[in-house]
Amino acid sequence: MSMIGEYARVTPAELDRALSDPEWALKLVQGRMEAEAAGCPEPAAARCLDIDKAWAAVGFLLRRAAFPVDIVHGEQDIPDADDWGYGPPRYLTPAQVRTAAEALAEIPAERLTDGVGPADLAAAQIYPTIVWERGEPLDYVCEHYEQLRPFFRAAADEGDAVLLWLG
Repeated sequence: MSMIGEYARVTPAELDRALSDPEWALKLVQGRMEAEAAGCPEPAAARCLDIDKAWAAVGFLLRRAAFPVDIVHGEQDIPDADDWGYGPPRYLTPAQVRTAAEALAEIPAERLTDGVGPADLAAAQIYPTIVWERGEPLDYVCEHYEQLRPFFRAAADEGDAVLLWLG
């Protein structure tokens, strides 16, 4: 089974409830994911987004760029949350989402990957390592990273928080 980077936008009120009732949050997110699955909304209109297996490479590249917010693993734990796949969910506050959106706007994918190739990701043992050992180009990572930019911009514009987890 693959580890997939998952995101869900939630309002501040929904975040408050999620922090006190993580089981409710899981049901909310599952319902939104099911509702959006058929329509495949663009990232700016989506309430949920996944970046497939590109999450580890995106995280590696953002750490290399000294990105101000951890948009791959989140910044805070959701207390008492069960495992949503590969561990419990975490979250970013609306203020952290704004910071992330502003920083993402400054870093297009080609700048994020500048000077980094598959061999670098393989040497750093970035998941899925086998892909980088085969020398696959970073296009896959860039494509998924570029989806995060409008997703976070829309979340910031609406004042939303973001839940994150590996599913």
